[in-house]
Amino acid sequence: MPAAPVADEADVLVVGAGPAGASVSHYLAQQGHRVIVLEKSRFPRDKVCGDGLTPRAVAELIRMGVPTREEDGWIRNHGLRTSGAGHRIEIPWPELSSMPSYGLARARTSLDETLARHAEASGADLREGVSVTGAVRHERTGRVVGVTARPVDEKGRRAGDEVTYRAPLVVDAGGVSARLATSVGIEKDAGRPMGVAIRTYFRTPRHDDPMMESFLELWDGKPGESNLQPGYGWIFALGDGTANVGLGTLSPTATPTRLDYKGLFATWMQNVPEEWGFTPENQVGELRSAALPMAFNRKPHYANGLLLVGDAGGMVSPFNGEGIAYALQSGRIAADVMGQALARSSDYERVKALRTYPRIMADELGGYFTLGRGFAHLISHPRIMRACVRYGLPRPVLMEFVMKLLADGYDPRGGDWMDRVIAALAKAAPVS
Repeated sequence: MPAAPVADEADVLVVGAGPAGASVSHYLAQQGHRVIVLEKSRFPRDKVCGDGLTPRAVAELIRMGVPTREEDGWIRNHGLRTSGAGHRIEIPWPELSSMPSYGLARARTSLDETLARHAEASGADLREGVSVTGAVRHERTGRVVGVTARPVDEKGRRAGDEVTYRAPLVVDAGGVSARLATSVGIEKDAGRPMGVAIRTYFRTPRHDDPMMESFLELWDGKPGESNLQPGYGWIFALGDGTANVGLGTLSPTATPTRLDYKGLFATWMQNVPEEWGFTPENQVGELRSAALPMAFNRKPHYANGLLLVGDAGGMVSPFNGEGIAYALQSGRIAADVMGQALARSSDYERVKALRTYPRIMADELGGYFTLGRGFAHLISHPRIMRACVRYGLPRPVLMEFVMKLLADGYDPRGGDWMDRVIAALAKAAPVS
């Protein structure tokens, strides 16, 4: 079979234009490199997510120079309201030197396009409606030197012939499926935690709530008559008349939990106050679910010319299912490493620079994710989960510490005693 014709060449090919792909493309383009971004969908496109950004994610947006004004469609939130076991507590986001004291919310239908267009404005060459079909590897070294791809229509159907894109460096930013990484033998680790998120939207008078809200009691039947599930429900106000309402569950391994997620969501909706308006008549869009790959469940993050960023590398927190912050962070770090590598004068020096990427990511997040894996195992036991909710929520100081830990809202290089304790735990935790 003849080789697919070469459609174009670049310094770096990025597969996927979600937050991770947009981040790495933005930073590389700012450095002056030719970056081609291949995105299967066409914007605007949706992604199952809570639509909430923690202060850590906001700090990454600020670094990118993304405008986050209210008139641009963003809504700020100033803390977390948590309910469970008859208790409710509100904790403001901490004031830290490394991140702002507010979070943001924005529907992924507009967030992802905003970030992709920002990368495009920085100089990245964004090509929508292009589905990557496989890796192109050097016949002698096995190094990834490009991808094959074909155009697709709005429904994902083939709309043209297969072509080849070539570059000395390729980035898989393709999300949880990580098809490019899988095609070259980088498989997920079934022993790492896996989450599932399910969400929809409701028209609600709570659309401008200044707090993110989480509910720590998810029952698979009537409360008190069945098990408390590991996970939480959320309400994230979007400021446009609607709120993102969903739940996330957690398994300590990638083994399917066989939970009835839609039933779990329906049970929760039956027990919320009527005045919130979470009724079928007010529901906007269908109830959709997605997997959350956690705690570096796919490695190595660099091998043979291919780098993994964001969900493709399992960069979702086992503590709370947060992925956007780490997608943006990994894109920034990967771009810096690739920029250094592209400036080297020999293959040996380039590879030496590229091999620092997984080490940096391990240093930044490895210990924290290890703590999260322990947390996932702990709350998988209903009795422990119930005790944590019942006895933890009434204690404000303990809950402030827990929020900093679960939301990754601590300053690793200073801050108060809570920050120092969490930083010490993360540093002491083994990285694997």
